[in-house]
Amino acid sequence: MDDELLEEEKKLRRLRFIVDFAIEYIRSQDVSHDEAIAIVEGVKKHALKLFPGKDEVFDIMYMQRFKRLLNEKYKRA
Repeated sequence: MDDELLEEEKKLRRLRFIVDFAIEYIRSQDVSHDEAIAIVEGVKKHALKLFPGKDEVFDIMYMQRFKRLLNEKYKRA
């Protein structure tokens, strides 16, 4: 495996950790809907620092998980 591929894997693992951590944090803590939205936006901002220009990929891979969580936690349809 070359260095570029290793670096990509490292960034992907980091992003997965951040997403999983944010989801668990929102799920388990007493945060308002607005605070939860700010957390999601922060995660996306960080993801785009790791992977510039990949907004659509983030939305496809992770946004549904966040939406589902927010809908469950804040009882929205």
